[in-house]
Amino acid sequence: MLVIVAPGQGSQTPGFLAPWLEEPSFAARIDWLSAVAGLDLAHYGTEADADTIRDTAIAQPLLVASGLVTALALFPHPADAFSTVGAVAGHSVGEITAAAGARVITAEQAMVFVRERGKGMAEAAAKESTGMTAVLGGDADEVLATLQKHGLTPANVNGAGQVVAAGTVAQLEALAGDPPAGARLRALPVAGAFHTTHMASAVKRLRHYAQSISTHDPRTLLLSNRDGQVVHDGRRVLDRLVDQVSNPVRWDLCMQTMADLGVTGLLEVPPAGTLTGLVKRALPGVETFALKTPDQLDDARAFVEKHGQPSQLITNPTWRLVVAPIKGTFTASGAKVGDRLSAGDTIGTVGSLRDSLGVTAGHGGTIIEWLVEDGDPVAPGQPLVRLHPEAVA
Repeated sequence: MLVIVAPGQGSQTPGFLAPWLEEPSFAARIDWLSAVAGLDLAHYGTEADADTIRDTAIAQPLLVASGLVTALALFPHPADAFSTVGAVAGHSVGEITAAAGARVITAEQAMVFVRERGKGMAEAAAKESTGMTAVLGGDADEVLATLQKHGLTPANVNGAGQVVAAGTVAQLEALAGDPPAGARLRALPVAGAFHTTHMASAVKRLRHYAQSISTHDPRTLLLSNRDGQVVHDGRRVLDRLVDQVSNPVRWDLCMQTMADLGVTGLLEVPPAGTLTGLVKRALPGVETFALKTPDQLDDARAFVEKHGQPSQLITNPTWRLVVAPIKGTFTASGAKVGDRLSAGDTIGTVGSLRDSLGVTAGHGGTIIEWLVEDGDPVAPGQPLVRLHPEAVA
């Protein structure tokens, strides 16, 4: 199985878009998304220095646009992607790239959303002196206990012995003077304490804009940063994108879901390298491909062909399916073929050693066919039941 991932803020480097913009169609698409975002993304991706593209309001739209346009270079016919890509995921702002790639929102909606996200987070960061520090190594439990002692939030839990602490400058200074045993600390060049309560004003701003964004259910499995779960309802995906701004990124759980899915290949879109590095350490059996320059496209397409396989969602319209959010054992609610479910009705639960989650019918409808039986083991994103949608008056 193939998963495509999009990196988050901090992965950008000066000039990383320069070789891509030599291709006229790529340049034209960047110009279009620049117009939507109200930023000269071609300039920021080629000529701007590191300090300039570190600005949250610039970095975030630049990353999302780069990932989306690169994906179009990799899959000139987007429908081809849905017949080969098993799952998508993104780290922090990269989750917007993943959501647009899965057709939850359009590229234009993604650019407006990320423009306002970047502005909102930059404004929130300017209200108080906050920051982030990477904690590398050490005992995982001791690391988390030390962060709690100093009032810090584990804003990114990246797996492979990497946790990012976020909070006020005073809290981070206290951590520097009292680090967890065996851990190394590295201050990150970011504007503030992202993915913490310090970003509450940005969440409020995005929730306002999200009310006007139409959504569709993902066309391929989409893994959520919040908990690594497969989320198959478009509105829930958007709600999670909003809430994610002030909540930790659990990339470790996303990688665990990749393992549960049996992912064999992971391709990272530009500016690539960060997530493939994490996966190499956490999932050593998974082959990785960091797509950095256009001269790699032929090799990237060969990588896609090697690991790609048809999605379970292709053979059925996605709006008729209810899927498993995690790996576990399915327990049915007792509903039968022919029963009519309202939106939000529970069809059963999926239980694992980690969680026991209720599964609901996102859109409602009449049960046409059960695709699993009570007590069956299920994989993340596996279709559970097929519904005939409610008629619209």
